[in-house]
Amino acid sequence: MILYIVLSSILALAAFPSRSRGAIDIVSALFFAVQAAFVVVLATCDMLDSTSLGIFTFDTLGMVFHALMVVVLGFVIVHARQYLKEEPVGTYRIFFALLMLLSTAITCVYYSNNAALTWIFLEATTICSAGIIYHRHSEKALEATWKYIFVCSTGIAMAYLGILLLCTVVHDGSLDYASLAATIADGNPLYLKVAFLLIVTGYSCKMEIFPLYTVGVDANFAAPAPASAFISTALVNAGFVAVLRIYLLYARCGEVFVWARHVLILIGIVSLAVGAMFLRRTNNYKRFLSYSTVENMGIVAIGMGVGGVALWAAVFHVVCHTLVKSSLFLQIGVVRHIYNSYRINRIGNYININRVGAIGFMIGTVVLLAFPPSPLFVSELMIFREIVAAEHWWLIAVMLLLLCIVIYAIWSRMLRLNYQPNQDELHLSQVNRMLSYSALVLLVAAIVLGLWQPDLLNRAIDTIITL
Repeated sequence: MILYIVLSSILALAAFPSRSRGAIDIVSALFFAVQAAFVVVLATCDMLDSTSLGIFTFDTLGMVFHALMVVVLGFVIVHARQYLKEEPVGTYRIFFALLMLLSTAITCVYYSNNAALTWIFLEATTICSAGIIYHRHSEKALEATWKYIFVCSTGIAMAYLGILLLCTVVHDGSLDYASLAATIADGNPLYLKVAFLLIVTGYSCKMEIFPLYTVGVDANFAAPAPASAFISTALVNAGFVAVLRIYLLYARCGEVFVWARHVLILIGIVSLAVGAMFLRRTNNYKRFLSYSTVENMGIVAIGMGVGGVALWAAVFHVVCHTLVKSSLFLQIGVVRHIYNSYRINRIGNYININRVGAIGFMIGTVVLLAFPPSPLFVSELMIFREIVAAEHWWLIAVMLLLLCIVIYAIWSRMLRLNYQPNQDELHLSQVNRMLSYSALVLLVAAIVLGLWQPDLLNRAIDTIITL
């Protein structure tokens, strides 16, 4: 792990003094090669559950989401090169340097085996993300950046207070997850409840669920579209991994765990409601996709709260959401090159301007709304079955109502993009339809998972939920 961190950091920092786009592209390609090689080494060299430096453990949970991050990162790098081709070299190199540093920090979150170190690396992602959000140096970007730094820092501080309360249950002062798992059942129930509430609330700024979801929406709005594809998937997954590790610890706590599950269900319902409400109100396609992330992560939180088979479905939902949402954010980057705008009420006729991209959006909408053959249909159906088995009829009614609102909001917006008359100026000379094709690859991969779940993935998720 030390070799990986050193190589990744050196390559990321090497982008800062680079004076040409070619040099930056070479550095980013080398960085991606290091990420891919690291995943291959972990998968093929029997390093599962091994520990490095005493603070990183290469478990199934980290390896699954690290592999997903590397896949998305490859597409993000390719799209970012085209998206930023008109940018000055100075901003171009800063973007790629920060993207590489962010990737390194997220990887450390995935493999951290200590609650305090998870907290530290999540805070590191805030610093890297802030520079990417401020990429355009506009007034709105500055506002989004400061809001992101302030709210994320506040949330992370709240999580730190929760971690301090967890210190009360360990005897040797260690906050590694193994020590916590061995002793958490003996902790003070009140302290454990407050700790869980503080940690989940704090990490909600990364997982993009209620109550601190707003910073993620603003970040995706201000950042370049390829970066939004990365933030709304890899970084959101880092928040999910951090919350899931705490959730799995609390599974040993009896009555406290029941309370924690109720908290997650409540957070999930509110997140789903927020997503449904703002999907109807927003007039910007990037915000629109961001609120869709809030809605989907709300479903994930509900699945975690329900437990049982729904927990398996929640992990599977996050995996598939990564592929679908990154594809749609990359497609929206092509839209901006054509229209130089994300305004829902003004841009349209996309089906006659970029047919490949329009078809990608239509298929992506079907998949995002969890219609077959979407993999999200599989996960949501499993969550609903578990809720029915638990006879939580009120939860079924609320979710169905909110999901109907979501379906109407998302489908109507996508129809507008493709078929309503366009009012904005077009920039067709800048369109690169190959980018639309490449974004479709991620979507096709998601559909394949909807039709066929590989045994390797099934076993991996089985292992994750029993950690």
